[in-house]
Amino acid sequence: MTAFLTIIIVLFIAIAIWQMVKIFDLAQVGVSDNQVANENDNKVNAYLMIGFLIFIYVITIVCFVLWGDLPLMSNSASEHGPEIDNLMIISMIIIFIVQTITQFLLHYFAYKYRGEKGKKALYFADNNTLEAIWTIIPVIVLAGLIIYGLFTWTSIMNVNEDDDPLVLELYAQQFNWKARYGGNDNTLGKANVRLINLDNANILGLDEADPNAQDDIITTELHLPVGKPVLIKMRSQDVLHSAYMPHFRAQMNCVPGMITQFGFTPTVTTAEMRQTPEMIEKVANINEIRKEKSKELAAKGEAALDPYEFDYILLCNKICGKSHYNMQMKIIVETQEEFDAWMAEQKEFKDSLIK
Repeated sequence: MTAFLTIIIVLFIAIAIWQMVKIFDLAQVGVSDNQVANENDNKVNAYLMIGFLIFIYVITIVCFVLWGDLPLMSNSASEHGPEIDNLMIISMIIIFIVQTITQFLLHYFAYKYRGEKGKKALYFADNNTLEAIWTIIPVIVLAGLIIYGLFTWTSIMNVNEDDDPLVLELYAQQFNWKARYGGNDNTLGKANVRLINLDNANILGLDEADPNAQDDIITTELHLPVGKPVLIKMRSQDVLHSAYMPHFRAQMNCVPGMITQFGFTPTVTTAEMRQTPEMIEKVANINEIRKEKSKELAAKGEAALDPYEFDYILLCNKICGKSHYNMQMKIIVETQEEFDAWMAEQKEFKDSLIK
């Protein structure tokens, strides 16, 4: 694949140089060459248009054969995940159909109506029927997608407080994440970046006088109980970040100076996801690549790569600085019993402060 891409890039560079040479020639004073396209030129360009149309369809078919299973569309791990996937699949199908039809018409008409001796173009100043058709159809399709999307978004974002969701906070800063749990009362204490005090380890700016903040728990891993609704509040200390959890089909911007939120219900534990056939195959492929890379590192006297093991992950989906690529946090979805045992091991805010 790398060799193929290299050839394509070299070809494009050669074409660009060729075109630049032609432009340079045209810019010379006293050029006498006739640059008006003749019938043979029109015929060549017409066949090239058909050739490019065939290329588009061939490369599309190849992509479907090699990567058309859309693995990311089959491993959602949240209750609302299938709704997002359905919306994405419907959008992609519509886009594919429109692209197939419009590209065919574009290239076929360029071929069919190429310039030929004795052929005269038929000119329409306007055609109200055609204009109405290609205006109304996109309006209906786009309106349907937008309305469907709004209903999907509303159903996801309306977190039912009666479900007693687990309330926690994701705190973003260049270039790491912190998670804060509400503790025994499941209520997050007040916080403000102006209250950050590194001298006593108040790293998130919690209000030390707020009773609700005393039992808050700050962690560097995000643990979630399976089947339990989660309401996540989000803050940013510095610049705009975006909390992106791909397997949960969840994403929300973390905006400095305000609190945003997103709610969902995890449905598949980390252990269960690791045992799915798709994930077993993916992990095996990654470890095979790492094995080969480790051989290269060993030849240089460097340490080998550790075997890869799947974990859910939280990423920053906004380019927030030079280490943006490395801003991530491990997410562990587990049973309620495992979650409770892990929480019992964590230190509360009042106990973590340096006296």
